[in-house]
Amino acid sequence: MMLATASPCRWAAARLLSGVILATLFLLAGFRLPAADAADMPVATAARVAGDEARTRFVADLSVPVGYTVYVMANPYRVMIDLPQVSFSLPEGAGENARGLVTRYRFGPVDDAHSRIVLDTDGPVLIDKAFLQKPKDGQPARIVVDIVRTTQETFDAQLAAESETDAAESKPQDNPPDNSKAAPAAARDRKLVVIDPGHGGIDPGAIGVKKTREKDVVLAFGLKLKSFLEATGTIDVVMTRSDDRFLTLRERVKVARDNQADLFIAIHADTVRGGDARGATIYTLSEKASDAEAEALAHKENRADIIAGVDLEAENQEVTDILIDLAQRESKTHSMVFAKKAVAEMAPVTAFTGKPMRSAGFMVLKAADVPSVLIELGFLSSRQDESQLTSPEWQKKVATAMGRAIEKYFATQLAATTP
Repeated sequence: MMLATASPCRWAAARLLSGVILATLFLLAGFRLPAADAADMPVATAARVAGDEARTRFVADLSVPVGYTVYVMANPYRVMIDLPQVSFSLPEGAGENARGLVTRYRFGPVDDAHSRIVLDTDGPVLIDKAFLQKPKDGQPARIVVDIVRTTQETFDAQLAAESETDAAESKPQDNPPDNSKAAPAAARDRKLVVIDPGHGGIDPGAIGVKKTREKDVVLAFGLKLKSFLEATGTIDVVMTRSDDRFLTLRERVKVARDNQADLFIAIHADTVRGGDARGATIYTLSEKASDAEAEALAHKENRADIIAGVDLEAENQEVTDILIDLAQRESKTHSMVFAKKAVAEMAPVTAFTGKPMRSAGFMVLKAADVPSVLIELGFLSSRQDESQLTSPEWQKKVATAMGRAIEKYFATQLAATTP
């Protein structure tokens, strides 16, 4: 089936209003999923993709109508369809051979209450339409999602315009983080580091040349870093996940804030289409992203939880804005200090990109009062990097170097505060 091409002006204008992370939530009046009764669970009975490289449609047939959320993500590019608990009764190999903008699609449970369909795309796309067809004339209920190709410039501009916090709020909450809440910072003698291996569960992250999954290599690296830090006897570690589970971005940030972490390290592996990019990069939160997040926090978060140990509920807006800004600036300064130490320690044992330190508005870096960095260990799209990333010896060597950077970072802090 060939789909008509939508007017670029029409869909671009619509997307500019809603942003690239379009969370279109269809809540059916009165619908409630009885999770305890498997016989009543909605069933996805078929799925298909049609269209071309300009515009592509995904359709999923369901036994009953369900509510859902649809949005897009980058690195890698994909369309996410979040559902309540659904049973998938699709043919073996479904999703492996897609067409148009969709290179393949995946599906499965996120936890005991939610499921997800992921459409991998061959580049940046926008959601042109997403709607639910109710059963009619013997036809099943259907979720229909139309996507259209866009330029990287438009994608990036709209991504920057959309609040990632708002997108996270529209997604379902999933497995609880794999950690126990540590003692408050003021009541403990040792520093605490939160290690956050990216992706997990149904979300594999980037896929390497040899089909290496990002979620696997970053978890392996994170566990080696945890072992090194715990062996020092002076640093405690909390993992956001220590197994193959999915966590939302908000849950990852919450782990750092709930534990009043002294340092938060998100671990990822990059990929790029074409070119010969390779090497590691360390990201801190950009000033622009920090300013936007401060404003969002001041208006949307529970003021008692924005900054650990400081209750802002009784403060006026001006004071709140100032305190959040000061906390973020201090955290950003500490993040930069650690990033420089990490580059210095890791450079002798692994390659970096041409610009080893960068800043960006990653959601997981937005805890106002926790120094945070995101490390891209390398490019899975590079055969050389992929070989390193999957090597236990390389993982241990680089984790040890990062661990030494963490020790030196905390030693510097202690020296600065000792009279």
